[in-house]
Formats: sequence, structure tokens, C-alpha cells
Amino acid sequence: MNPTERFERERPRLRAAAYRMLGSLAEADDAVQDAWLRLNASDTTDIRNLGAWLMTATSRVCLNMLRTRRTRGETALDARMPDPIVVSSTADPELSAEQGEAVSMALMVVMETLSPTERVAFVLHDMFTVPFDEIATLVEKTPDAVRQLASRARRRVRTRETQGHADAAEQRRVVRAFFAASRDGDIDGLLAVLAPDVVLRSDGGARRREQSVVLEGAQTVASQAAMYMELAPHVRFVSINGAEGAAVVVQGRVVSLMSFTVVDDRVVAIDVLADPERLPGVTRSITE
Repeated sequence: MNPTERFERERPRLRAAAYRMLGSLAEADDAVQDAWLRLNASDTTDIRNLGAWLMTATSRVCLNMLRTRRTRGETALDARMPDPIVVSSTADPELSAEQGEAVSMALMVVMETLSPTERVAFVLHDMFTVPFDEIATLVEKTPDAVRQLASRARRRVRTRETQGHADAAEQRRVVRAFFAASRDGDIDGLLAVLAPDVVLRSDGGARRREQSVVLEGAQTVASQAAMYMELAPHVRFVSINGAEGAAVVVQGRVVSLMSFTVVDDRVVAIDVLADPERLPGVTRSITE
């Protein structure tokens, strides 16, 4: 198998890793393309494990992207929502290549709070079983230091939002109950499906970083019932990162995505993406 064929064979795995590290589908594609260009410019004669070489090259590009993002002050939790992977409810998930990259939106959101080296170490070791000594060379730290990075990241992502998710049927029931209550302006109905400490995070839509929103507590989230009531007639249920979600579609255009995290029959988190500059790139499967 020549290097080009091997690269194409590795591409899905490389893209999945890059997406987890960057939280951006477009940037993940850029990182993988950069790895391909580096491969073309290299002498592959002495490369014993091309798959490992490509993963390292892709990860190095991702690490540099994350560091650049950090210097620009783009890493705060309320400043950036990761790109969701969206599949229409009418589509067969097995036919979507991107479903293989899906990680829960709740986990992706929490990962946005990690430092660049923590995120790379966590993704490579915990999700792709890359040995610590290989990661150490990449991030220019000792294997023990990398082990600590991964451990610290692991502790931070082990939140209720990233564990104990309800099964698909229960997610569907709870999310539909949320919108049924919203449609009727039923505050008690909303409180019945919201966890007491539910968190709603939004990127702020067209206002983006300057006015992102974080609401905490069932009463606070339910108090937005008037807004949910306006949205309810336009909701189309979709799969977002493998979990139940909703797209708000007005005149054939997706104006927002709502990802729900359901634990123990209650919504514990709602993540909203409404940035009009980003939505077209992640909602093609809904509108095409």
C-alpha cells in the first residue's frame, strides 16, 4: 500500500482526533490536510509506522492551533461553543461518516476549558490510546508530566454532564416533553423535566463572544418560557453528537441548534449554537 492509499485509510481516524482536539470541523479538516502536505514533503523511507507518524503530525498542527487560540483569548467556556455534528432525524446514522467522530456535546463543551496540552494529552491517550512517551515528544514534556496532564484533564471532564446519559428513548421523551411544555407555556411542565441545577449556555448568536449567555438553575431556565414558546413551532428534532437535539428552522434556514444532556430523566445542560456565520457549515444535512 503506497503512502497516499495509507493516508486515505487513516483519514477518518485523523479527522476524528483533530475534531476532538479542536472542536471545529473546518479546522479539523485543515489540520488533516496539513499533515498530508507534510507527508508529501517528507522522505517516507524510514517511517516504520505511518499511522503513528500521521497522528503525530496532525496532533502537532492541532496543538499549534490551540495555542494560537489561547493567545487570542478565545478559550473561555462562555466565549466559544464547539461545532456540533448534526444529523437529520430522517437520516440513517450508519450512513453518516461524521457520526464516527461524534462525542457528546457536553464533553466537547467541558474540553473547551482545558489547556492546549491537557486537551491534546487527554484526547490522544484516553480516546486514541497513544502511549505517554509518544505524546511527551509531541508536547516537549516528560512522560510523567504528560501522565499528570492527562490525569488532570480526566478529573475535569468527569462531571455529571459527561456521565450517566439516558438512553436514546429516554432522551427523546424528555426533550419532547421540554418542547411540549414550552409550546403551552407550562412552567410547571418545564420544571418537571429540568434538573434543579440545569445550565443553559449559548454563544450569543450574531452578537457572539461579546454577549454570550450562561443561565443556571431550573427556575432561571424555565423563566425563558416565552422564548421557548416562540421557538417550539419551528423545532425539528435532530441528532447532535449522537444525542437528542433540536434545530430551529425558520423559512428553510436553521437559526439555532439546541443540544440537550439528559441524566436521570432530567435535562442537566442545554447548549445553544446560534452564530449565523457557523451554522451553515454544520447544518447541511438538515437543509439539503
